Amino acid sequence: MPAMKKSRPVLAAVAALSLLLGAAPAPADPQLCERAARTAAAETGVPVDLLHAITLAETGRRHGGILRPWPWAINLGGRGQWFDTRAAALDAARHALDQGRGDFDLGCFQINWHWHGRHFPSVQALLDPLTAARYAAGFLARLRDEFGTWDAAAGAYHSRTPALAARYGARIAHLRTTRAANTPAPPPPDSAPDAPRVNGFPLLVRHDAAPAGALASLVRPAASQGPAILAGLAGGAP
Repeated sequence: MPAMKKSRPVLAAVAALSLLLGAAPAPADPQLCERAARTAAAETGVPVDLLHAITLAETGRRHGGILRPWPWAINLGGRGQWFDTRAAALDAARHALDQGRGDFDLGCFQINWHWHGRHFPSVQALLDPLTAARYAAGFLARLRDEFGTWDAAAGAYHSRTPALAARYGARIAHLRTTRAANTPAPPPPDSAPDAPRVNGFPLLVRHDAAPAGALASLVRPAASQGPAILAGLAGGAP
């Protein structure tokens, strides 16, 4: 019995340590987005390098000279922010919601909560890399069915405006090439290394010019283009 008494402090310490570790914030790790992209690609048949390129275009930051995705990113009002932990990104999203601002993009694939939150059980789900990757992959697969090729789907993922689609598509093609060659990718155009930058590719909003019932593209329209209209994966307005 004395031996059992001596073990109680040790057991208590182990239990306390387990609770502490369980409560530790999830730090940003590029592999979270990368693994999610690989899994979603295997499940859906969407090219894995395409999913990797899109998460890089949306959230990429340089790590040791190589551009890699950032899971705890948010774009609010056209300004991207990269947080060190999931909890910090979630706090930012909740704060925006408390202020009545639901038009933000969140997570590995920067899915827009205002337009597509109804497809998710909670705002936290946007910060689940695999959930986001599966959603993005499904969207790309539908765009390929509509446009005929993965290259065209990549451009339409960003925008149905030809010039914007071409610009985004060229960036995606470049990212796919540099990743395949396993060479360091340059910093995003018009951006200083590791400096805060405006995310030029906010997600999942369709332009007025798109045909009725068409899938959304993934760019917030310019002021001159008029209001945006939701078109979810099922097509049509909410």
